Amino acid sequence: MKPAVVTPLYEGTFSVGIDKQFNKIGRDDLPHKGSLKLSINPFLIRDEHHTILFDAGIGDLLSEESDIDVILDNLSQQGLSELDVTHIFISHLHYDHFAGLANRKNGYWDLTFPDAKVYVSDGGWRKLNKYLHKQPEEIQDFVHYLESYADLHFLPEEESNPIPPVRVRKIGGHTEYHQALFYENGDSRYLMAGDVIGRRISINKNFAAKFDFEPKKSMETRNELKKIACKEKFTIMAYHETDHPLFNLIEPTENNGYIIENL
Repeated sequence: MKPAVVTPLYEGTFSVGIDKQFNKIGRDDLPHKGSLKLSINPFLIRDEHHTILFDAGIGDLLSEESDIDVILDNLSQQGLSELDVTHIFISHLHYDHFAGLANRKNGYWDLTFPDAKVYVSDGGWRKLNKYLHKQPEEIQDFVHYLESYADLHFLPEEESNPIPPVRVRKIGGHTEYHQALFYENGDSRYLMAGDVIGRRISINKNFAAKFDFEPKKSMETRNELKKIACKEKFTIMAYHETDHPLFNLIEPTENNGYIIENL
């Protein structure tokens, strides 16, 4: 069995303030005052039978400085096109993680990955629609377009295996229906936990983030997933990490941290 090939599809680095606007900055720049520095890394996973994305990127919905051509160019550099993507798994329904599913490159909404099956939380999608009327019109149009044209598959709250190498587990925390995504195929073992482990800095820093839906639960789940990743040898995929979005936890340290191996 050939090992899976995993590639972060870096889409840029942004400064994000309390207004939730994504302002593009350089990879080595500091964020604006009072803002977070967040990079965007959808993860491409290729094996003998699948071409998978874990999260779909920022697209062109949230910022005038983001462009759907970025992820398309990233795929092209891997010898692929948008038509090659077979399955997409969304960790949670914040737009910087799934707005790349559709785009307005040609002046109207169009599916970015027209042949892909898209897996989202059933409860998360229902909650998204419940409050959709409070969102700007373009966001409403985006969600309605996906509902009408995307090949959506809704995941239950209990743990599931939608396709043989992918296991999905609801963990909550950052959002109510937040999901951890596991890829397990022989020696290829990867874990993507969205914003619960969004950056490398969260590995050796114990914190409860005020912006999480349930800060304490998010912190507890983060600690649990770190133990699993270390013990069961899962490579962590950190969606918002700027420099090292793929890394392994080698062993625990005396101060409840981990020795990290960057990939």
